[in-house]
Amino acid sequence: MDYRQEFERMMQTQTSIALATAADGAPNVRIVNFYYDAELKTLYFSTFSDNLKVTEFQKNPRVAFTTIAVKGEEHVRVKEGTARISSVEIETIKNKFLAKLPDYIMSIPDVLPALILFEVTFEQAEVVLDFKHMETIKI
Repeated sequence: MDYRQEFERMMQTQTSIALATAADGAPNVRIVNFYYDAELKTLYFSTFSDNLKVTEFQKNPRVAFTTIAVKGEEHVRVKEGTARISSVEIETIKNKFLAKLPDYIMSIPDVLPALILFEVTFEQAEVVLDFKHMETIKI
């Protein structure tokens, strides 16, 4: 089984992650839509500039996430990621989000100025196909 190929497939076809932060000693998890750039090995998501996530990332940029399974138990889980404001402009990446998520909020022109693009980088991920088939891969 090629777990690298399965990782790439899930990151391209799954649309949401449960993103966990931990600021001030309190964990917090929420669902966000994402786009994964395989060439840059970077996960991107946007949020409104006044969202609590922004403050939490400033206090502690370490995050964990799991993709939301759409088929059986298939998901990717990352235990150690780092979130930061992206140097990529939202306009530059907007069409990649919209190709994956046609109804995403980036399709509303008035919303774009209120969004901040974040990126999450990580060095390894657990690829889970089912409870018998899982493996941790290097990114």
